[in-house]
Formats: sequence, C-alpha cells, structure tokens
Amino acid sequence: MGMSKSHSFFGYPLSIFFIVVNEFCERFSYYGMRAILILYFTNFISWDDNLSTAIYHTFVALCYLTPILGALIADSWLGKFKTIVSLSIVYTIGQAVTSVSSINDLTDHNHDGTPDSLPVHVVLSLIGLALIALGTGGIKPCVSAFGGDQFEEGQEKQRNRFFSIFYLAINAGSLLSTIITPMLRVQQCGIHSKQACYPLAFGVPAALMAVALIVFVLGSGMYKKFKPQGNIMGKVAKCIGFAIKNRFRHRSKAFPKREHWLDWAKEKYDERLISQIKMVTRVMFLYIPLPMFWALFDQQGSRWTLQATTMSGKIGALEIQPDQMQTVNAILIVIMVPIFDAVLYPLIAKCGFNFTSLKKMAVGMVLASMAFVVAAIVQVEIDKTLPVFPKGNEVQIKVLNIGNNTMNISLPGEMVTLDPMSQTNAFMTFDVNKLTRINISSPGSPVTAVTDDFKQGQRHTLLVWAPNHYQVVKDGLNQKPEKGENGIRFVNTFNELITITMSGKVYAAYNASTYQFFPSGIKGFTISSTEIPPQCQPNFNTFYLEFGSAYTYIVQRKNDSCPEVKVFEDISANTVNMALQIPQYFLLTCGEVVFSVTGLEFSYSQAPSNMKSVLQAGWLLTVAVGNIIVLIVAGAGQFSKQWAEYILFAALLLVVCVIFAIMARFYTYINPAEIEAQFGEDEKKNRLEKSNPYFMSGANSQKQM
Repeated sequence: MGMSKSHSFFGYPLSIFFIVVNEFCERFSYYGMRAILILYFTNFISWDDNLSTAIYHTFVALCYLTPILGALIADSWLGKFKTIVSLSIVYTIGQAVTSVSSINDLTDHNHDGTPDSLPVHVVLSLIGLALIALGTGGIKPCVSAFGGDQFEEGQEKQRNRFFSIFYLAINAGSLLSTIITPMLRVQQCGIHSKQACYPLAFGVPAALMAVALIVFVLGSGMYKKFKPQGNIMGKVAKCIGFAIKNRFRHRSKAFPKREHWLDWAKEKYDERLISQIKMVTRVMFLYIPLPMFWALFDQQGSRWTLQATTMSGKIGALEIQPDQMQTVNAILIVIMVPIFDAVLYPLIAKCGFNFTSLKKMAVGMVLASMAFVVAAIVQVEIDKTLPVFPKGNEVQIKVLNIGNNTMNISLPGEMVTLDPMSQTNAFMTFDVNKLTRINISSPGSPVTAVTDDFKQGQRHTLLVWAPNHYQVVKDGLNQKPEKGENGIRFVNTFNELITITMSGKVYAAYNASTYQFFPSGIKGFTISSTEIPPQCQPNFNTFYLEFGSAYTYIVQRKNDSCPEVKVFEDISANTVNMALQIPQYFLLTCGEVVFSVTGLEFSYSQAPSNMKSVLQAGWLLTVAVGNIIVLIVAGAGQFSKQWAEYILFAALLLVVCVIFAIMARFYTYINPAEIEAQFGEDEKKNRLEKSNPYFMSGANSQKQM
C-alpha cells in the first residue's frame, strides 16, 4: 500500500477536496451533455421522438452497466487511482468527439445550413457516446470508493458526512450544467451558416471534463492509494460457482447440512474469502428490489418533462421552459441534503428512534411512490383541460366561414349558421359511417354538397368562401403540440400564392398551409406577394404565444388591397401551471435524499475492504436495471390515460417497498473491519503454531495429562 502523509482540514483529509471538485466537474460535464442530448437527436440528427427516447435510455443504461468493467479494472489491474485517470482521458476524448459531431460545417460543403452527409455526424456522435459511457461508467464505482478510502479508522462520522458532501457536489454540478448548457444551445453560431450552437453546448462539458482530470491528478501526492487486490470479481464468481456445484453434488441425505450455502466452498477456498463473499451476497440480495425506485426516479427526464409540456410555464414574471423543470430536483437536493443531515436525522435520534440505513431507504421508496400519486393527481387536472380528440372511427369537423356572406351548413343532426369571418365554437364529433351528407347554402344561392373522404381519427377544418367554393383541410394535429410549442397555420384568401416568413420558417400558401411549431413568446412574420401594393406594411406580430396552443391565421384583403390578419383558436393554450409539479418533485427529492445518499454509504460501510468497488458497481447496476424497467413498462403497457401509468408505477413501488422492508427486517448490520481483524488474529495464531512446534506439542501434552 503506497501511503502518503495525510494532511487534514477541519478533521477531513485534505485529499477529499480534490476528489469533491473532480466529481463536481465530472457531473457538470455529464449532465450538461445529457440535458441537450435528446434535443440534439431530434433537431440536429432528425430522429423521431421514439427512436431518440430509446437511444437516450439505452445510453443512460450503458452508463450504469459499464461500472462493472471499471470495478474489474480497478480491483484486478490498475488500482482505483490509475483507473480514474486513464478512463477520464477516454471520457474527455468522447466528449470532444461528440462536440465535433455536432459541427454543421464539418460536412456542409455547399454552405446551405444542413449537413451534406448525416451518417458522418451519426457515426461520430455514437462513437463519442460510447466513449463517454465507458468513461463515466468506468470511473463511477471508483471515485466514491476512492474517497471513502481516504478516511482513517474512527472517522466514520466524517466519512458519512463525506458521502453527503459528495452527493451535493454531484447535484451542484448537474444543477449548474442543466441551466447553462441549454442556454449555450440556444446561441447562434457557425462559420458559413448560423444555427443552434450544439458544438459550444457540448464543448463546454468537454472542457470541464479536462479540468476534472487535471484537478484530480494535482492531488496525487496526498492520496492514500491501495494496491489492486487481484481480480476480486473473478474470485467471487468462481467461489460462488464452486459452492453451488459442490452443494449440488452432495445433495443426498448422507451429507450433513452446512450452516450457509457458501460453506460448501470450504474444500477449495479459505474462510476469509468465504466470509467476505457472505457479506457481499447479503447486501446484493437486499439490492434486488431497488431498481424499482430508479425506474420511477429516472422518469423525471422523460415522462415528467412531457407532462410539463402540457402545462403553462408562467410563474409570476418568470416563464419556465418544460425541460427546465428538472432543475427543481437539483435545487431541492442542494437545499435538502444539509437539512436532513444537520436537522432532521439528529432530531429523530434525539427522540430515541433508531433510524437505521435500511429504514431510511424504505421511507425513501414510500416517498417516491407518493410523488407518483401526486403526479397522477396533477395529470387528472391536466386531462380536464385537454381538448377531446377523435378516437377510433370518429371524425371531428370545424367550419370556418372566410367568405363575405352568411353561410348555412347542415351536418348530420346539426344546422350551423355562420356570419362572415367566424367559426364554429368547437370541433363537432361524428361517426365516420354516419357522415352521409354535408350541405352548404347561403341566401339566394343553390345548395352545394360537400364531397370529401373524411379520414377517421382525424380533425378537419371545412373552409367556406362561398357555397360552391370550399376546401376540407386535414389538421394533422391529434394531440397538443409537443414540447409546449405552439402550432400556427395560415389560410390565404388572396387569389394567388403568398409567402409568409415567421421566425425563420417559411410558409407558401395558396389556400391553407400546414402547421409549423414555435416556442412561446411574440413572433414577427412577413407577408409577401406580387398582388400586394408596395405601400402596404408587410410586417406583423403575433400576440403572446403561451404553451401548447394552435391557431389559424386568416390573411385577407382590406379595402386598400393591403393584407390584414384575423386569428382563430384551434387548440387553447395550457392552463394548469407548472408550479403544480413542485410537490411531486419535492416528495421525489426527499425520497432520493433518504434513499440514494444512504444507499451509497450503506454499500460502503457493509463491504469488506477489498470489495468496496464491487458493491458500488452493484449499486449502480440497480440504476441501469431501473432504466430498462422504464423501457419495458412504457413499451408494453400502452395506457390510454397517462395518470393510470403513474398509479401503476406508484403501486409497483409500494409492493416492492413492503418486500424490501421484510427483507431488511432480517438483515443484521456488521462491521467488516472487525470481522477481518478477527481473521487477522486467527491467521497470526496459525502462523505462530506453524513456526513454533513446541507451542503445539505443549498444548497436546497438557491435554494428555
């Protein structure tokens, strides 16, 4: 073991501070990259939402599967320090490659603003992500265990506090980066054509990863570094395999039962290893129910963000974007960890209640389950405000009169009279098979029958200029606009093509355009056409767009031949406020504090010295399995109502929590150091006996006497 002089600071080893700063920079780098990843997939690489979500969750699962590899390398080959350094280099290269993959001008040879060969960017970004997954996953089990290694015996209190500080560093890093990188993404940059600045948004995390690496190496002289202990995982696997095989061979009644199934490995392996594996398997057994917690926890980035897109982001003078709601978790963590550590736990201890690690974890599960019940209640409130869309063989029709006369429209079972420039209040729902006739008439004109094959499950707008001049437009909107954006389409009442440019998006409308989507705010647009006299004002502004609305803008001619615009609402803006998500975030965060911080510290305290990384990797594996559960449940259970899925997850976690509580009831806490010291004593005795034959025979002769 290479020991160095330990400098201390407020009773903590000074080396800890390098480790905490390194963790802060590394997490800033990881979460900053992850915050914009899904938008990079959809907007830059142009994958659809489902593929992007699948690749996103697969990447996250990979980041939590590679820790096993990291633990193997650290324990059997390089030791924790060298593993962290070498994999951090891989990680930094991965971040740099991802940043390069998002440079538009890399393949944009004709400078038209879109890459000429997307596959180059896809391949580069996938290579980058693979390197990042290897790097971030590989160092994960090593950094926290390496930090724990820096403490002496008798510093348990400081070590527990370290895991809380470590967790704070993780969340401070993720908080800052989830605020900063989306801001960088929105900047415009590029050599030949300007666009969203992904290279900068990925580049800053890459730079911070390099800083993390440098800071960690700077502390090198102060660390306590332990030599790698050989391939522990391999030994563990072989020993367990041998015990199972041996037990299977001796399964007849002739062989006496042994106290523990691992005792069947005694023929081949020494007692110390067997007792260490017993410690690890007892903890690993407790890990079996844990992935369910992560399955709920990791939906903040997917399901809860999608829920936020159906809500209104106006909170006082602030306007919050749906993907910024995730920062609530990080902000609350930074507030809650010190409160729990300094106030809540001491209070509970004063009341004489023995709040053990496993009890804390069970409470964490209950809190996360409650958070999903609250999310379901919020969802029910949102559902009340959502427009009703056609299902199955239904068709929805709205009539918009853009002519100069009053129109009568007769629909199955309904008669509608519309003044010029007005629309029906709502979409009317019909069974597609019963839509026999729709007639349009106006005073002094013949009746015209509408011939159109209405598509089932779709919304349609019937535009009427005159009885014999109409058009049926398929809306194409079967849900609220995604990501909280606003759909806008134009209807042209001029007799020729007009071009409308709005926030960089172009509409060419002869009659009705399709919807294009815009974030919240006031948008300016320009109308141009050869029919518009030069003295007309071509520039217009929308009113303030909120979240999740859709509008039809009618461009019509005034008396002086200049254009004017009338607005009709198709889908109203979201009304339920995003602030209503705060209670569910609060519950989930409290759950995370008592579950996750405690779990890390419990895993460390119950592991034998040479298997700390193995248990840390096992702990991270539960996160990976949790992400896989989300993919399976979301894929298999296609719920018609989102609140039902939330309730299902809440119920599953409660059931799992009860199982976990029963398992925890039978767990006895141990002090691995004491057990190992006991083995050390026994080994010393054995060595003495071997080296001193008289010691042995003396004992025997006394017995004989």
